[in-house]
Amino acid sequence: MKTSDHLGHTKRTQKDHSLSFKLKLVEELELGLLTKSQAKLKYGIQGDSTVTKWLQKYGNFDWEHQSPKTMSKTPEQKILELEAKVKLLEKQKARAEHLAERADKKVIIFDMLVDMAEKEYDIEIRKNYKPELSKTSKKTKKRP
Repeated sequence: MKTSDHLGHTKRTQKDHSLSFKLKLVEELELGLLTKSQAKLKYGIQGDSTVTKWLQKYGNFDWEHQSPKTMSKTPEQKILELEAKVKLLEKQKARAEHLAERADKKVIIFDMLVDMAEKEYDIEIRKNYKPELSKTSKKTKKRP
């Protein structure tokens, strides 16, 4: 460990931190759990550019081309990701089925109401209903 005692202050170097620590910190930053300044305070990192260097070296962002790197995922990560997608899709399917069932019930009730209104008022309400022409409109209608 490289240190320098200057007025009772011990200065640490990057080599003091393990690779697993650096990766954990970079992951926390990329997930948005911490900002760079919060990470410095939380973990006692003294250098202003240390965290940035770790992000550039170990992070998922391609600093050279300014785009996310495509990192291969482990089979376990892929399985967890797919399981989460399956759960989400199952929830969406259940919601869609519920809404479809509810819509079906509304259609049935609407049809019953239309049937009742047609019987009560002795008229046809359905959309495909073509009203009969009155006697006056029949006379005025031009024939081809």
